[in-house]
Amino acid sequence: MIEIKNLSKNFGDFKAVNDINLEVEAGTIFAFLGTNGAGKTTTIKMMTGVLKPTSGSVSIGGYDISENPIEAKFLMGVIPDRPYIYGKLTGYEFLKFMADLYKVPHDTSEQRISELLEHYGLTSKQNDLVDGYSHGMKQRLLMCASQVHDPKLLVVDEPMVGLDPKGAKLLKDTFRKRASEGLTIFMSTHSLSVAEEVADKLAIIKNGEIVAHGSLDDLYSQAQSGTSGLENVFLDIIAEGDEEQIPEQLKVELQE
Repeated sequence: MIEIKNLSKNFGDFKAVNDINLEVEAGTIFAFLGTNGAGKTTTIKMMTGVLKPTSGSVSIGGYDISENPIEAKFLMGVIPDRPYIYGKLTGYEFLKFMADLYKVPHDTSEQRISELLEHYGLTSKQNDLVDGYSHGMKQRLLMCASQVHDPKLLVVDEPMVGLDPKGAKLLKDTFRKRASEGLTIFMSTHSLSVAEEVADKLAIIKNGEIVAHGSLDDLYSQAQSGTSGLENVFLDIIAEGDEEQIPEQLKVELQE
């Protein structure tokens, strides 16, 4: 579903992403892990056509994002790290607007919106202005919006931010169910416990380069002997080649 070849992005002399290669099969929940500034969001922006790569390519469902951006984007539902919702629209109006952008037929969009609002617990709030939504409700509305056109790929940057435990569980359960139905999910997250719980495959990016890639067992085998738990494995792998130990503050951030 996703094929990334020799992808790089430079900002002047700074290499934000440096010659990375990834393949993600359909129906896979893929976790993209890294510390702040590692290159996660830059990679996602190139995947979704927001940024043009310095070199390399990204294909979504066989469509090159640079050469066939419309076809590729119609296959995706995207929630960026800093999404914007039109606050003066109601929840329903926002979803209808998104459905129209993706040219979803009226009857189909009405049914789809109703089902999504019900699934994410927003039916009773659909006629309220989005400005009055809590942060968690906005996150759930964004999940509705990203799936209103029934995409083949869902790209989510930090999916659990702002969700209470009930909302987080709903999202994890939804990810598992949709993946079993063939939806591919690419998520960038700091929540290692979530990645460990739901991801089929994972990659760790450090200083713009992929330093580990595979199943959880594959990552265990790359870390120091005896290391277990994704948090410890992650910290061990990103510390390789560094003289300094991982700061305690980073350990705290990764647990949040």
